Amino acid sequence: MKTRKNMMGFIGLGVMGKPMSLNLIKAGYPLMVSDINPEPEKEVVVAGALKGNSPRHIGESCQLIFTMLPNSPEVEEVICGKNGVLEGAKPGSTIIDMSSIDPMVAIRIAGMASQKGVDMLDAPVSGGEPKAIDGTLSIMVGGKEEVFDRVEPVLLAMGASAILIGNIGSGNICKLANQIMVALHLAAMSEAMVFAEKAGVDAEKVFQAIRGGLAGSAVLDAKMPLILERNFKPGGPIRMHTKDLLNVRDTALEIDAPIPLTTQVLEFMKALKADGKKEDDHGGLIQYWEKLAHVEVRKK
Repeated sequence: MKTRKNMMGFIGLGVMGKPMSLNLIKAGYPLMVSDINPEPEKEVVVAGALKGNSPRHIGESCQLIFTMLPNSPEVEEVICGKNGVLEGAKPGSTIIDMSSIDPMVAIRIAGMASQKGVDMLDAPVSGGEPKAIDGTLSIMVGGKEEVFDRVEPVLLAMGASAILIGNIGSGNICKLANQIMVALHLAAMSEAMVFAEKAGVDAEKVFQAIRGGLAGSAVLDAKMPLILERNFKPGGPIRMHTKDLLNVRDTALEIDAPIPLTTQVLEFMKALKADGKKEDDHGGLIQYWEKLAHVEVRKK
């Protein structure tokens, strides 16, 4: 897969897509890229990629096409819409959508791709911008096992792990389950630390005391140091986590799954968005509790 004739395409060079595409180039894969924003596109071209003129052009030119886009409508438009990937893709090509979208949409797009003889995997990721840069993302994949086996080495140029979960759509089910757990971890951490702060106890010392016990978590270790520094520069912005929880809500309605805790945290995130904090990191969820308690959790 590392020869020029086996060109790969990458559409969507945002916070996640740009470093992911750069890691493919570093691994030696020939790449053609496209984004509606010319700046990251130029940066990746300077790093060694070719510029694609449109999703259709990338479909025509590439055997393996990655998409990393904001949400379901954008993925559907880029792959299935006018001048989209499927207008140019040849039978035997493979599309890997690494966006976090509605699993039912992933299934529908895969059906349309199949009609043209094109395979598709849904392969959303977890780890945020830092792990996208390091190439240590967790990649959750849905689709045919033989397709996954064929592309696994390429996925591992962007991630520390790539796990086949099941049929198409199951990658996004896994990602939504991940986002439920991250959201509830953030909420529990926020409630606990504001509780400690309100009681007059140093939240940093509480963090250090509990992180090695049963209440410790990757979320706690990643987010509490940033909260204590009041650093809400986004790795994963509240607006994107809100989008994921809305996809959880829609999918839960479709499959009749109960999500009472997730629904509550979704409302907290929506309140922060309305309060002008949609671009804050999702660790900034703590600000919901801080506003109610009239305290601020920070380094003493």
